[in-house]
Amino acid sequence: MAQKKKPAKGGSTIALNKKARHEFHIEQKFEAGLQLHGWEVKALRAGKAQITDAYVLLKDEEAFLLGAHIPPLPTASTHINPDPTRTRKLLLHRRELATLLGKTQQTGHTCVPLALYWKKNLIKCEIALVKGKKQYDKRHDEKERDWNRQKQRILRETLR
Repeated sequence: MAQKKKPAKGGSTIALNKKARHEFHIEQKFEAGLQLHGWEVKALRAGKAQITDAYVLLKDEEAFLLGAHIPPLPTASTHINPDPTRTRKLLLHRRELATLLGKTQQTGHTCVPLALYWKKNLIKCEIALVKGKKQYDKRHDEKERDWNRQKQRILRETLR
């Protein structure tokens, strides 16, 4: 009898924010739930989401996801007029919210979404407390990435 493959730890990924990893130093990560409408869940099941320009707004001890684009499916929303970039509430524990509020009031810190993914039957958003990178940090990371690629090529050629 064949064994079933276990899914990856975070579940299947819906959308990634690769730009955030390039632009910021990630200091601390949090997992937040999302408050969604039915048509948004259907669109996310189809894999239609974009969070590259999204950010997290902390207001009145609540967290909101702004700028995330979830386009509606043509068959899913016939009786309502959906807004693809509406503000969505993030569901976090009180201690996590307090941590985020305290750290974002420091200079240079902000909060951005890194990924949207499935966890069992729930949609989760991985958000991170970040600090902006300087231009020389970005260049250093790029040089390091290039060197790692070059090392892999050299190893591959020597093992042939």
